[in-house]
Amino acid sequence: MNKYHARWQRGEKEAELEAEIKKEKHNTYILALDGDTDFQPAAVMLLIDRLKMYPSVGAACGRIHPTGSGPAVWFQKFEYAVSHWLQKTAEHVIGCVLCSPGCFSLFRAAALMDDNVMKKYSTKSMEASQYIQYDQGEDRWLCTLLLKQGWRVEYNAAADAYTNAPEDFGELYNQRRRWGPSTMANVVDLLGSSSTISKRNRSMSKPFMFYQLFAIASSILAPATICLMVAGSFNFLFNLNASGALVLAVIPPIIFLILCFKLKSDTQIKIAGLLSIMYAFLMLVVTLSIIGSMVKENTVLTPSSIFVISISAIYVITAIMHPQESHLIFHGLIYILAIPSAYLLLSIYSLVNMNNVSWGTRETKPAAGAATPEPSTPQTRTQKAKSACQRFFSWFKCCKKSNHRSGDGHYAVSQAVLSPESAQAEQPELQPQNSIVESTSFAEEQQRQAEPVFDFPTHFWVKELQNVSNNMKLKDDSLDKEEEEFWIELQKKYLEPLQDDKVRQEKIKNDLRELRNKINFAYFMMNALWLVATFTLQISGTVSIKIPIIDFYLKPTGKDIQIDPIGFMFILGFAAMVGIQFLTMFYHRIYTLIHYVAFLDTESKEENNDPKEAYFSGTKVNSVSNGDCVIESSSMEDSESDEFDDSDEEGSSYM
Repeated sequence: MNKYHARWQRGEKEAELEAEIKKEKHNTYILALDGDTDFQPAAVMLLIDRLKMYPSVGAACGRIHPTGSGPAVWFQKFEYAVSHWLQKTAEHVIGCVLCSPGCFSLFRAAALMDDNVMKKYSTKSMEASQYIQYDQGEDRWLCTLLLKQGWRVEYNAAADAYTNAPEDFGELYNQRRRWGPSTMANVVDLLGSSSTISKRNRSMSKPFMFYQLFAIASSILAPATICLMVAGSFNFLFNLNASGALVLAVIPPIIFLILCFKLKSDTQIKIAGLLSIMYAFLMLVVTLSIIGSMVKENTVLTPSSIFVISISAIYVITAIMHPQESHLIFHGLIYILAIPSAYLLLSIYSLVNMNNVSWGTRETKPAAGAATPEPSTPQTRTQKAKSACQRFFSWFKCCKKSNHRSGDGHYAVSQAVLSPESAQAEQPELQPQNSIVESTSFAEEQQRQAEPVFDFPTHFWVKELQNVSNNMKLKDDSLDKEEEEFWIELQKKYLEPLQDDKVRQEKIKNDLRELRNKINFAYFMMNALWLVATFTLQISGTVSIKIPIIDFYLKPTGKDIQIDPIGFMFILGFAAMVGIQFLTMFYHRIYTLIHYVAFLDTESKEENNDPKEAYFSGTKVNSVSNGDCVIESSSMEDSESDEFDDSDEEGSSYM
C-alpha cells in the first residue's frame, strides 16, 4: 500500500491505482503454517486452485494429519480422520467450513484486509469473554470474522499436511481445554447473528445454521448422554434397577467436577487419567456385551445394536472411500474406549478451567535433569557493598580487554558466521567457568557485552551468496525510507510486548472466574435437566414408543422395546446429522477426485535426472549441476503460472 501512496503523490490517477490495488489484493495469497508443519508444494497449489477458481473464497484449508506415537496420538489420528471425512466435508458441501486450521491454510489478502476482519482480529482483548473467543482459538476467530463479512471458507481433501500432535495425556487435555470453550463461543456467536450472516453470506443458509445448532446442542448435552449410556451399561451388566444404575453412573462425574474446582490443573489431569482407564475397561465390556446380547437374543433390532452397527458401517464405508487412509479405521478401537474421557471428563475439565487462558501446549520446559535454582537469600549491607565493588573492578577489566580486541574482531566474527566449519576449527576450546559467582546479573551483563557487533555493509551476505550460487543470479535490493519507517511503526504497534497492568490483570482474572462460574452453572444445569427428563420418561413408561423386536429371520419375537420420546427424537436427529455427513462425503470425494485429476494434468511429466546442487550452509562450494536444470524448473513454473492466470485474473502473487 505504501508504494501506491507514493505513486499517488507523484500525480498518477487515483482510479487506476485503486483498480491495481484491488487486483493485487485479490490475487495475493498468504499461507499460514505452524513451525512443525510438513507439506509438499502440490498441496499449496491445490489450495491456490480453490482461491483462483472462486473469487468469493477467502480461505481454504487442507487435510491435517497428526504425527507422533502413543495412545493419545492414535486417538487423535482417528478423531482427525472422522472430523475431516465427515464433518468438514459436510460443512464444505452444505455451507462453509467454520474453522480453517492455522497449521496449514491459505488466505486471500483481500479477505483479510476487508472491513471488520484484520482490524478487529488485531484488537487487544479487553473483556473476559473476548479472552475466550479471541485468544484461545485464533484461527477459528479469524474464520468467524471472514464468514460474517460474506467470504467463503473451503476444504480441500487432497492438500495433505502433517503436524505434530500432543503425545502426552496432560498436553492433550490442555490443548482441548483451549479449543472447547473457543469453539463453543464462536459457534454461538455465529448462531446469534444467523439472520444477518444468511443475508450477507450466500453459503451460510438458515438450514445450515440449524444443522450447526443441532451439532452444538449435541456437544453441550454430551456429558448427560454419556451418563445415560453408562447407566444403561450398569443395568445390562449387573442387572441393577434404572434408578440405582443412574445414581452409580452420575457419582464419578460429580466427584470429578467438585475436585476440579478445588485442585490444581495437574492434579485434575491425573485424576482424569485414572477415571479414563476405568471408563475404557467399562466401554470394552459394554461393547462385548452388546455383541453378546445380539447373539443371545437372536436380533439386532435394539436401539443399542442399531446404533453400534450403523455407526460402524458408516465408518468402515467412509474409510474404504479414503483408500490411502483406510488403515486409520483400526485406531477407532482406541477412540471407542476413550469416548467417556473425551466427551465427559474432558468437557468437565475444559469448562471448569476456562478461566485459565494460558496456552498450555508447546511451552518451554526445563531440560531433563536440570537443577532447580535455589531461592537466593537476602544479602546484608556489607555483602552488597562488597558485591558492588567486585562488579565495578570486573567491569573495568572487561572494558579494557574489549578495547584491545575491538580492532581485529569484527571480520573474524563475520567470517565465522558465513563459514561454520572454519569457525569451529579456529575457535579455541571453551574453558570452564568459575564455580563461584557472586552476582548473576553481572554474568548476564558480561554476556551482553561479549556479543559480537556486526558493522559490515548490509548487503555483504548477498554478495557472498552470489559467489556461491553460480547458476542463479540474486537481485540486490533494499527498502526505501518510507517503507522502512512503515515496518518500524508496525513493529511498535503490533509486535512489541504488551505492558503489564497489575490492576487490569487482577480485574480480568476476577471477570474470567465469574464468567466461568456462570457458564458452568448454565452448562451443567442443562445437562441435569436433560438427564432428569429422559430418566423420568424411561422410568414412568407412561409416554413411550414401543418397537417390536424382530429376530434375524425377520420374525417377531413377541417382545417390545420402549423408547422415551425425548430419546427417540435425539437418536433420530443424530441419525439425520450423521446421514447428511455420510451423503455429503460421497459428493465431496467425487468432487475432490475430479479436481485432483485435473491438477495432475498440469504437472510436468518430464523426469529430471540431473543431480541436485550440493550446497552447505555457510560454506562456499562448487556447483555440481549444469544450468539446464534451473532453466527447466523455471520454465515449468512459468507454464503453471500461465495456466492459472487463464482461470481468473492475471498477475497473481503468492506469499
